[in-house]
Amino acid sequence: MTRQGFRCPVQSASGGMLFLLLAVLSLFVACSRDTPAATPKAQIDLEPGVYEVEHPERFKLAKADTRKLATEVTANGTVNPDVTRTIHVTSLGAGRVVDLRARLGDFVKKGQTLLVISSPDLAAAMADYQKARADEMLSHKALDRAQLLYDRGAAAAKDLETAQDAEAKAKVDVSTAEHRVRILGADPDHPSPLLDVRAPVSGTIVEQNVAGFEGVKSLDNSPSLFTIADLSEVWLVADVFENDLGQIHLGDSAEIHLNAFSERTFHGKVGDISRLLDPNTRSAKVRMVLANSDGALRPGMFAVAKFRSRKLTDRVVVPSTAIMRLQDKDWIFRKQGDSRFRRVEIQADGLTADGMQEIRDGVKPGDEVVANALEFSTAVAEKKD
Repeated sequence: MTRQGFRCPVQSASGGMLFLLLAVLSLFVACSRDTPAATPKAQIDLEPGVYEVEHPERFKLAKADTRKLATEVTANGTVNPDVTRTIHVTSLGAGRVVDLRARLGDFVKKGQTLLVISSPDLAAAMADYQKARADEMLSHKALDRAQLLYDRGAAAAKDLETAQDAEAKAKVDVSTAEHRVRILGADPDHPSPLLDVRAPVSGTIVEQNVAGFEGVKSLDNSPSLFTIADLSEVWLVADVFENDLGQIHLGDSAEIHLNAFSERTFHGKVGDISRLLDPNTRSAKVRMVLANSDGALRPGMFAVAKFRSRKLTDRVVVPSTAIMRLQDKDWIFRKQGDSRFRRVEIQADGLTADGMQEIRDGVKPGDEVVANALEFSTAVAEKKD
C-alpha cells in the first residue's frame, strides 16, 4: 500500500472520541439554558453590606409600621423578705445558751420557744422581785398595826401616815421588780434563772447568729439571735440601669420569671424606685411586692423582671422573621433600590402578641425590609460559594 493511502487506526479512534465529547457538552449547555434557576442569585456589591439580586421580586418585602405599645424594660433581680414583715429576735438578758430549739430555715409559730438561756440577769431580777414582795408584806403588816392603834387612840396620826407611805413605796418596788422580770421574758410567779426566748411572730427563720452553749451578750454591740420573716409576701428587688429608669414608673406592672419555675409567670407592680444610684453598676433598685401564699418564692432566688409601662408610645415594628441574629447582633435587610438591599444593624426590643418585633433603632416607619432575612442571607451565601 502506498504512503498516501495509509490511514493510522489510532488517529481514527481519537477523532471519534473527540466528536462524542463535543456532542455531550452541547447537550449539557442546552439543558442548562432550558432549566430555570431554583433560587434567585445574589452578588455582593463593591460597598460592604450592600447586596444586589437578579430577581428581587422573589423576596417578599414587609413595610416597617408604627404601633401604640407599652414600653418594655428587662432587668435582673433577687427575691428578698419584706422588711415590714421581718422581726429581729434579741434577748434583754445576757447568759449562756443551754437549749437551742430552732434553727435557720425552720418555720416557727408565735410564742414558740426558740432557745433557753441561763441568765444571771434574770436571776438578779427574780431576787429583787422576791425581796420587794417580802418588804411589801412587812410594810403591809406594819400599816395594819398602825391603823389599829390609831383607831384605838394609841398612836398618833403621823405614825399612821408614815406606815401608809412605807406601804405605798413597797408596792412601787414590787411593781418595778415585777415589770423588769416580765421585760426579760420570764414569769414572776415561777422563779427560775432560765430565760425562754420566744418567737414574737409566726414566720420563717431567715437568719441565725447563735449556736448551742454559746454565750449571749447584752444588746450592746451584739447582733440579733434570730431574724424571723413572714414570707406570705416577698419583695423582688431588680437592678434597673440608668438609661432605662425614665421608662419605669410607680404602679407599672411587671412579669417575673424565675429559673426555679420556668413554667410559671409571677405578676407584680412597682412599689418603689430607689432615689440612689449605684455608682459601680449605674443602676437603681426597683422594688415589687409579690404574693407568696404557697411559699414557692424563697429569699435569694434569682429572677428576671419585664416591666410594662402604663403609658403607650409609638413604636416601630417589623415581622420577627425579618430579623437575623449574627455575631451577637440583630440585622435586617433594607431595600435600597430596585434590586439592591443593605444590611443594617438594629436594636430590637420585645415581641408583640402577633409576632411583630419592636425596633428601637435602625429602622424608620415606612422602610421596606426583606420579610425573611434567613432566606435572603442563604441566597447571598450560596452566591459567595
